[in-house]
Amino acid sequence: MKTFLIHRFLLTIVTLFGMSVLIFVLLRLAPGNIVDILFDSAGYVDPVDKKAIERELGMDRPYHEQYLTWMGGLLRGDLGKSYRLETQAWAVIAPRIPVTLQLAAWAMAVAVLLGVPAGVISAVRQDSPLDYVLRVVSLSGLSMPAFWLGLLIILFMVYNFGTSPIYMRAPQNFTEHLKLIGIPALAVGFRSSALIMRLTRSSMLEVLRQDYVRTAWAKGQSQRRVHYHHALKNAMLPVITVIGIEFAFLVGGLVITETVFNIPGVARFLVQAILYRDYPIVQNLVMFIAIIVVLMNFLVDLIYVWLDPRIQLR
Repeated sequence: MKTFLIHRFLLTIVTLFGMSVLIFVLLRLAPGNIVDILFDSAGYVDPVDKKAIERELGMDRPYHEQYLTWMGGLLRGDLGKSYRLETQAWAVIAPRIPVTLQLAAWAMAVAVLLGVPAGVISAVRQDSPLDYVLRVVSLSGLSMPAFWLGLLIILFMVYNFGTSPIYMRAPQNFTEHLKLIGIPALAVGFRSSALIMRLTRSSMLEVLRQDYVRTAWAKGQSQRRVHYHHALKNAMLPVITVIGIEFAFLVGGLVITETVFNIPGVARFLVQAILYRDYPIVQNLVMFIAIIVVLMNFLVDLIYVWLDPRIQLR
């Protein structure tokens, strides 16, 4: 176990280093920078003023110096200063991280609570009317964009209740929180639940055909024990992988949902920062998403061992 943790930690460091280099390079390969955007919007270009702004922002230095400055500040907890907002990047990013994490967590909770039980029931009652209904629902979830479902929810609530689940201010109580975060999470989680349901069903069907499951039936064990103790525990291995990947994707992939519901989250703000080439904001937000992805992969590996002791950590 100790060797595994050390190996994974070193692999995490190498992965994050590679991600930081890739983020830095790709961002600067994009044509133009914030100085060009500012002068283009003003309609004139004064070379002297342009050089002065580039010098003030540190953009006139070689790329390797800019990278080392960014990484040094990141290790010290100094995320730099936003070019566009002229304030510390952390002060701008910090309020948005909890909002996106809450939305992603709620959406994933909806996806798991709907998808896993539905997948198990669909597999256990294969080719029954209930199985066909659940499969049709899952296909509709995979086919229906989350933002379109979100718009339908907004129109339904406005028409029937005269209220809109649009994020206008921070929720003051649980009821407001449920409306402002829970409803967008339901729209996003429904799509993820369809994917989890399909994968759970196929994995359960595969496991239920294994020899050890037949042996459990032959020993006279109860249906509940066979399905939930023997089959589901092993069928959950690929499902856990998808859940981890889906959560990491949701942290950075909620751009349209956050826009539709006016949620001040990370994904929506990241797109705005990219448009303005706000390097400190973009670099740090993408690194935050990369860290979430790496940590989720690490957590999935640990859950694998808990679910299946046959997996050896080396």
